[in-house]
Amino acid sequence: MHPMDLKFAIEKGIPFAGRTEVKVLELEPGYVKMMMPLEPNINHVGTMYAGALFTLAELPGGAIFLSTFDASKFFPLIKGMEIKFLKPATTDIVVEVRLSPEEAAKIQDEANTHGKADYDWDCELKDANGQVVAVSSNRYQLRQTKPTGA
Repeated sequence: MHPMDLKFAIEKGIPFAGRTEVKVLELEPGYVKMMMPLEPNINHVGTMYAGALFTLAELPGGAIFLSTFDASKFFPLIKGMEIKFLKPATTDIVVEVRLSPEEAAKIQDEANTHGKADYDWDCELKDANGQVVAVSSNRYQLRQTKPTGA
C-alpha cells in the first residue's frame, strides 16, 4: 500500500478515530509516531478525554500491522490492553512504537507455522514537554487469513 494510502487508512479508516483528528506523523515498516490533538478531545475538566488517550495507545497496533505485515495473508487482533493515566494531559499527545525487523520476522514466521502469533509492547504517551502522561501494555495476535492446512 502506498504511504499516503496507509496514512489515510490509519487516520480515517475507522470513523471514530477520524473524529479524534489523530495524525500519523511518521510511518515506516516497524515504526509509527502518532499525535492526538488536545482541542477536539477535551473533557469536562479541560484535559484530554481518557478515551482519546486510550485510542492513541491502541491505534499503533493497526499502523504497525499495515506497514509491516502482508494484509493479504494476515490480520491483527488486539487481545488486551491496560492503560495507566499518570498525569492530566493538557497538550497534544504523542506516541511512538517500534517493532524491530527481527521481531516482526519472528512473529510472521510463527503465524505462518501455527496460524497465529501473540506479541506485545508497551507505549508511553507523552505531552508537548516530553512528560509521560499515560503508559499502556498492549497484547496483539497476528493471524493468517487462511491458516496452514486449511
